[in-house]
Amino acid sequence: MYQIIEKRLLADKIFLMKVYAPRVSANALPGQFIIAKLHEEGERIPLTICDYDRENGTIDIVYQTVGASTYKMAELNVGDSFTDFVGPLGNPSEFVKKTPEELKNIRFLFVAGGVGTAPVYPQAKWMKEHGISVDVIIGARNKDLIFYEDEMKKVANVYVCTDDGSYGFHGNTCDMINELYARGNHYDHCVAIGPCIMMKFVCLLTKKLELPTTVSMNPIMVDGTGMCGACRLHVGDSIKFACVDGPEFDGHLVDFDESMKRQRIYKTEEGRALLALQEGATHHGGCGQCS
Repeated sequence: MYQIIEKRLLADKIFLMKVYAPRVSANALPGQFIIAKLHEEGERIPLTICDYDRENGTIDIVYQTVGASTYKMAELNVGDSFTDFVGPLGNPSEFVKKTPEELKNIRFLFVAGGVGTAPVYPQAKWMKEHGISVDVIIGARNKDLIFYEDEMKKVANVYVCTDDGSYGFHGNTCDMINELYARGNHYDHCVAIGPCIMMKFVCLLTKKLELPTTVSMNPIMVDGTGMCGACRLHVGDSIKFACVDGPEFDGHLVDFDESMKRQRIYKTEEGRALLALQEGATHHGGCGQCS
């Protein structure tokens, strides 16, 4: 059992939980995720790792209540436990393979949209710990949905923007990128994490700016093993699965329109059956796309 050590409401329907999972925290790296189950018969819930503390053996997860399982999760309190808490899963961010000397020659811009702030934080924190200064954009629809601003400011140069102008810069994340470039800022690599529609438009902009961009396709994962086929996507000419091949990919090669369309179809039993029929042996990837 994996006990909840801390629980906090960060913003409207957005919660943080600190969970005691020493084996997970001992091996976690930025970009990875876990799968939690509330009980033996519960749904598998993939959640991005927001932070990890190797010394205390804890993992921080952030989630938004959007469906039955996350609403049930929100009912748990300090002292309660998850039956399963598996991880770290997925591949860590590519930059962790580089040396600090290599990274110092790369100017990074991180773009966090909505709940995407959670997975951006451990990446920016890792950079700070390795002596790398990075810029981070935190974007949301309004002030009430901004969270982790103070924590992020301790590890990065932060620019906050809201769609309605209720806090920070008035505009979306793309507007903020344009504003930073107008101020004379230039970057060598962008990492964008948030809703698919936000990542799509960030990538359309960064392609024009000739700015290489990495995206995390964790929003489209369902069971986290590749077996369900929910996170199947095209990256260039290749079929990939976010949970086993990613979750991070070259954003300029991701077919976001296809991914978002699949997510809508996948919500119904009839839609899942249709996708399985159309995609055949490539429908899932957990066992190597077997036939």
